[in-house]
Amino acid sequence: MSTESPTPGRPLPGGGHPLDWLDLREKEREEAGLRRRLRPREATVDGLDLAGNDYLGLTRDARVIEAGVRALRTWGGGSTGSRLVTGSTTLHAALEAELAEHMGAEAALVFSSGYLANLGVICGLIGKGGLVVSDAINHASIVDACRLSRARVAITPHCDVEAVARVLAERAEERALVAVDAVFSVDGDIAPLAELAAVTRRYGAVLLVDEAHGLGVVGAGGRGAVYAAGLAGADDVVLTATLSKALGAQGGAVLGPRRVVEHLVDAARSFIFDTGLAPASVAAALEALRILRAEPDLTARVRANARALAAGAREAGLRATEPEGAVTSVLVGEAQLAFDTAARCAQAGVRVGCFRPPSVPDGISRLRLAARADLTPADLERALTALRYATS
Repeated sequence: MSTESPTPGRPLPGGGHPLDWLDLREKEREEAGLRRRLRPREATVDGLDLAGNDYLGLTRDARVIEAGVRALRTWGGGSTGSRLVTGSTTLHAALEAELAEHMGAEAALVFSSGYLANLGVICGLIGKGGLVVSDAINHASIVDACRLSRARVAITPHCDVEAVARVLAERAEERALVAVDAVFSVDGDIAPLAELAAVTRRYGAVLLVDEAHGLGVVGAGGRGAVYAAGLAGADDVVLTATLSKALGAQGGAVLGPRRVVEHLVDAARSFIFDTGLAPASVAAALEALRILRAEPDLTARVRANARALAAGAREAGLRATEPEGAVTSVLVGEAQLAFDTAARCAQAGVRVGCFRPPSVPDGISRLRLAARADLTPADLERALTALRYATS
């Protein structure tokens, strides 16, 4: 048998289409219960939505909608260019200033999504020759940013501060960054931020905290987990946030020391080469932020509703996590069983999230219930009735 490499420009032996492997991969996913399909929804849907991340119930708030409509009429459908060309508006500047003030940061920089914010800040602050220490269950945007950064990446067990300390103590790299979710998106637990900050300072590293599920939900007035931990404004702590969850709009942001923000304007590729966030989304997020600041009780309401969902699920004999934010998970087990259980919830008029591999490891698939501040007692009872039906 020949061991020669295929001649460049010629088909590989065996023929076939070069994308035939996709059919095999699809079959494998189908058999494992991991096939995903888009299910477009209508603007209005019957039933109760506990699958989305509209934590404060502001996505359809009339004030938020009107702010977006005004911006659409004033600025048009898009921002027209990257933030460094024509894509920065006075709306962007206002949102950055008010978001930084709310979360206790020196400055903020708005990106087109929270995903791009994480890519921009990690790649912009740590590159080849640096070290990123990442929690084992960090969001995929942090994972992808670590890979793209070209830095050495050390994965530490979930919320294991001692493991982080060991990695930092043994490092040879001059620059190091510790990346962690503030509130983890699946189980809803909060990272030990005060302890992590102490470790990063001891070893001369920067702490990066993703407040995607903390903003609007955790801390006094929804200022986030970093604020609640007494770290707001620290000169060695950088935050990222999303505008698409508690603020009910679209986009993301990096917040922290002004010199970090100014550096990212020059160095963050996902900021420099991306079209700026549409003004309508900026205006909607800005209005939602102003509502949150005027109605800080929204934060307490969403967390109370999350605790009620978790307690009700446990009373029904289910294994539910204890939420520290807006999210609780009901552990199911196998991927197909989780999918079928979520489908039964939908049949009962309640839509819930279904987390299967690769979102979670094998064997611990679960339902994800996202509370909202505007849920009523009747909504909560409806949700628990659906859960009991789906798991019976």
